[in-house]
Amino acid sequence: MISFKNPLSRFLITALVLYTVWYSTYEFLIHPNQSLDLLVVQNTIDFSVFFLEIFGYILSQPETRLLKIEGTGGLFIGDSCNGIPLFALFAIFIIAFPGPWKKKLFFIPAGIFLIHFANIIRIIALAHLQVKSDELVRFNHTYTFTILMYAFIFGMWMLWVKKYSGISLQPTEK
Repeated sequence: MISFKNPLSRFLITALVLYTVWYSTYEFLIHPNQSLDLLVVQNTIDFSVFFLEIFGYILSQPETRLLKIEGTGGLFIGDSCNGIPLFALFAIFIIAFPGPWKKKLFFIPAGIFLIHFANIIRIIALAHLQVKSDELVRFNHTYTFTILMYAFIFGMWMLWVKKYSGISLQPTEK
């Protein structure tokens, strides 16, 4: 029997409810509008262009969702790669896990900012790899950067659990 008094059950139920609310809200209200997705994609492209130009790359005229270094086919940044689902997963975990709300209200925006910045670095790296080979882009997009992004988010979750949540994970003696 699942008990809401059990901390693990409470966490899992809360996370599931929050994810269901988020997913429904995103899929049926936010995503069809496209304004949030386009805003995040454009911000990602703008910052990526800024840094790529500092590194000496010449970029083609920007197009919606397309980041293109001259001589390449360009990177299309779709909704699944803009980071919004990762922002939500990160925030849901922090909200569902016990801890003081004052710290959550700082940690969640800081974490979303860091995830967004890591995604910008990912896009810059993929653009650089595309200059070398499209095959490098496909492999690293599918495997390397997926693993790195989820490991980064997992690390931030662990930081929350161990340093900021105020919850001791040490077993207590009975």
